[in-house]
Amino acid sequence: MSLQIARGREAKPPLRSVRSESDARPQLKEAKAETTKVVAVPPPAKKTALRFPVNPATRAFYKKFYPGTSTVEWNDWRWQMRTRIRTLDELARIFRLSEDEYAAVAKHKGSLPVGITPYYASLMDLKDPTEPLRRTHITTGGEYIRTPGEDNDPLGEDHDTVAPGIVHRYPDRVLFLTTGTCSTYCRYCTRARVVGNPGGEYNFSLKQWEQALAYLEGHTEVRDVLLSGGDPLTIGDDKLDWLLGRLRAIKHIEFLRIGTKIPMVLPQRITKNLVSILKKYHPLWMSIHVTHPNELTAETTESTARLADAGIPLGSQTVLMKGINDDVAVMRPLMQGLLRRRVRPYYLYQCDPISGSAHFRTTVEKGLEIIEGLRGHTTGYATPIFAVDAPGGGGKIQVAPDFIVGRDGDDLLLKNFEGGVYRYPDPGGKLGADKQQPARKAAAE
Repeated sequence: MSLQIARGREAKPPLRSVRSESDARPQLKEAKAETTKVVAVPPPAKKTALRFPVNPATRAFYKKFYPGTSTVEWNDWRWQMRTRIRTLDELARIFRLSEDEYAAVAKHKGSLPVGITPYYASLMDLKDPTEPLRRTHITTGGEYIRTPGEDNDPLGEDHDTVAPGIVHRYPDRVLFLTTGTCSTYCRYCTRARVVGNPGGEYNFSLKQWEQALAYLEGHTEVRDVLLSGGDPLTIGDDKLDWLLGRLRAIKHIEFLRIGTKIPMVLPQRITKNLVSILKKYHPLWMSIHVTHPNELTAETTESTARLADAGIPLGSQTVLMKGINDDVAVMRPLMQGLLRRRVRPYYLYQCDPISGSAHFRTTVEKGLEIIEGLRGHTTGYATPIFAVDAPGGGGKIQVAPDFIVGRDGDDLLLKNFEGGVYRYPDPGGKLGADKQQPARKAAAE
């Protein structure tokens, strides 16, 4: 069956006759005769597109590296996509590349190419290769070092793929990989094997989408669909509108989610038209991929405000990475900054063991240390769930600090955020009985 996507047409106001000022005078006189008070009605305000603020550092960046570019062009998400930094020459024109970066980019072939929006590049340090945003988006030699336990598909998604782009791992929900394109490619991506490959299997046609939709229509146990990729918000408005409409028409699908990094790397994409499309398909939730406080700019604040004002619940997901955000002094302002922007910190992920990721991965203990540093020292709303996505398709497993110290008779011994041990009366309970007995002395003291 052939598919057509109807393109939205902007409604035009009806034509009106235009009278000269002299023609209008008799009518005004008649109105004065009929009424005791004449109220001057101002002309309707001229409709203008919503504009994004431009932070000073970003403005200086584009004036230097993209001279002649207007603010209107800079704030056009299509211009940002067309002008992405994708080649070694383009990188070298803007960044002072280290020898490691230069050699690694020159060597790279295949999926997960370099791709950085000019906006996101403006947030990076152009001279320091250790700057967090730069380190996570410009290829380095560490990507070519493979260590034990790493895999091209560490989460076993290919094994759980049941239709084009449909990963069905959990009983009542599926992952729908809608595209292989991102506006900006993260070097630690769990789908590094497929994203950014022009000829890859995740560059979907409408025919492939139809196969995915047919699977969903036939599986009534599916209540929840997470759209991911790639980044679903790189899909054009008309196609995205069509896809969301088809999903919403499936009666047993109760709500939709979109996983995206767009509000952080290409906030200009959150246009008035996009927001009006998303609003039609409530309940719709959005998980925003966030890495570092340096991403929290005036532009990203505007993008999240537009989404939140449209009634879209926003959550965040952050990958824990060595030397990037593995410090409470970095993570706390990031989580608090998100909450101020109406984004609820949701998941802090242990970095997936994709091939060539050892230089990014921390120990799991480091993640627990971060959570302990947040718990009690900031609101619970700003404390995410720490989770490991189990290799081989085991799914997300929450990992939490152990605040159960032990048991003393009918008392459960608990540790608070300051390390103090407290008793809770728990007659008949057994929780904590397997803990070592020295805990009793600590509670007694």
